[in-house]
Amino acid sequence: MSRTDHDRVIALAALLQASGLVHSIAHTGQADPDAFATCLASLLKIDAASSEAVYGDITHLRLGLGLLCEHLQRPQDMELTRYVINLLVLERKLAKRPELLQQIRAGIESSLARLDYFPCTDEAVVTDFAELYAATVSTLTPRILVNGEPLYLTDPTNQNRIRALLLAGIRAAVLWRQKGGGRLTLLFRRSALLAEGRRLLAMLP
Repeated sequence: MSRTDHDRVIALAALLQASGLVHSIAHTGQADPDAFATCLASLLKIDAASSEAVYGDITHLRLGLGLLCEHLQRPQDMELTRYVINLLVLERKLAKRPELLQQIRAGIESSLARLDYFPCTDEAVVTDFAELYAATVSTLTPRILVNGEPLYLTDPTNQNRIRALLLAGIRAAVLWRQKGGGRLTLLFRRSALLAEGRRLLAMLP
């Protein structure tokens, strides 16, 4: 399995895409449908052969690539940065809890049965992902506190979408680690990651 800046940029873009969608739902109640579906579909790619295979195609990571380039150049939104950092921290803690990892895998495999009848963005599937996040990742610290408008945050559908996206963020953080990503990578390879992010963004139609 390759461990290149290309792979790491895809993982980081996905992480930022999930975080950006959480921010959007929390503040506006809205989320880009394709970007949302891409994040949730990644949860079902347990044993994908490549980074691209996890997300289908980099065209589906347009939102995340844009956010990645912005944040590597000059972070604009500290709330978004906080989500990313917390998800990376939680993924490292989750990696040390094999029973929780097994519970997540079993829950996702169970959700696969629903996909014979529903898309991954169906409310029932989203609820499955949200409940899986609450039962596993949410038991770890630091718990991610989502800021936003009470009107949107108190809506049960939005709550489920946010939790499902946070689980997708964990999936991206796992991929980041598998591809050799870490704190030192962000420090010493920032310019290379930014260059690759810009290259991929420029390739999109």
